[in-house]
Amino acid sequence: MIGKDEIESLIERYDTNRISIGTLGSHSALNIFKGAKEEGFRTVCVCTRDREIVYRRFPVVDEFIFVDRFSEILDEKVQERLRELNTILVPHGSFNAYISMEDMLGRLYVPMFGNRRLLSWEISRDKQREWLLKAGLNLPRVYSSPDEIDGLAIAKLPGARGGMGYFLADSPKSFYEKAEKMVRNGYLSREDIKNIQLQEYVLGVTAYFQYFRSIIKNEVELLGMDRRYESAVDALGRIPARDQIHIDLNPTYTVVGNIPITLRESILPEVLRMGDRVAKIAEEIAPPGIIGPFCLEAIITDTGRIYAFEISARIVAGSNVGIGTSPYAYLKYGAGMYMGRRIALEVKLGIEKGMLGKILY
Repeated sequence: MIGKDEIESLIERYDTNRISIGTLGSHSALNIFKGAKEEGFRTVCVCTRDREIVYRRFPVVDEFIFVDRFSEILDEKVQERLRELNTILVPHGSFNAYISMEDMLGRLYVPMFGNRRLLSWEISRDKQREWLLKAGLNLPRVYSSPDEIDGLAIAKLPGARGGMGYFLADSPKSFYEKAEKMVRNGYLSREDIKNIQLQEYVLGVTAYFQYFRSIIKNEVELLGMDRRYESAVDALGRIPARDQIHIDLNPTYTVVGNIPITLRESILPEVLRMGDRVAKIAEEIAPPGIIGPFCLEAIITDTGRIYAFEISARIVAGSNVGIGTSPYAYLKYGAGMYMGRRIALEVKLGIEKGMLGKILY
């Protein structure tokens, strides 16, 4: 595994007057690149040709490195070019989706803004649960086997899949029937079925809390929140109930977009405390803990009780709704702050204070 001391040694050879911010051309790259440009950094996009149009149409990229597959970021020529450009990589969900954790920890020899060791906690639902329980958060019940299902449960897959392949079941029989149908329809593989986690379905409103943990300022900031817009489950409301009964529906939860939300102020104290507790435990399980963005994915019941069901230890796509508009970022920083820019600001502060090595891994 690449050690933090190796990354710090690499940073010492960088020209800090010519730092670039780079990432894969996917997920929240526009957010990251725009923020970097606004803080005066050059930007580097590792991109496939089919996605090039996005970063040409929204001109936020200074340098392209074209690849056939995102996993080619591990190729030595690509990494060498990134280091030549004094690049700091910002990980997002596509890193977990296209690069194995073994390669992320052992082969990606480019400084990263974020604790790559914590990404290994994110991709394991069991380790996520351990982390959140240690932080004292409320969590939904987990069924160890489909045969234990005795109420409404949601079947989830590990990793950053954007909700693809998720489904509901209320009994062992409905689980096996729906799982088989998902395989037949191509949403899941047989191997996926073995790795599914079954969580109690808590009735409430989903909310995704976007935080930023600053090592330099020694604080956790709440910068935004959103809800996911999911297909096909969010389309069900457009079908009359009498028709739903007669249609053989097995809706999926694939995320197609995100919607900004603002919480009742009385709920905010617990949301802030949750972020603090999660960040504190992260320092214990993977020093130095969270570097930069993280997100708690939660359900809020009608009594105001908050259940956390997932954590992302990096920027999430939902933060894209806050580009220039998040009320929480505005309350903290005034106009124009959002997650991508906050990342770039932390890098700038790291350079100015001689602390760059401490915020990269």
